[in-house]
Amino acid sequence: MSVRLELEPVLRGIAEAVHDRDGPVLRRLLGRLAAQATIDDLYALRDLLPRLRSRACPTC
Repeated sequence: MSVRLELEPVLRGIAEAVHDRDGPVLRRLLGRLAAQATIDDLYALRDLLPRLRSRACPTC
């Protein structure tokens, strides 16, 4: 399963906003993703993203 090509710029922007810690841009792009993504896109994203772990919870 893969994410549609139309969503790639949004995903790239989200990655950059997270890296830059730019909250307003991140909120805007997450809203855009929510408006455009299908359930299949979200499942594909889930499969593509690495599992994130918090340093505060090493067993999570």
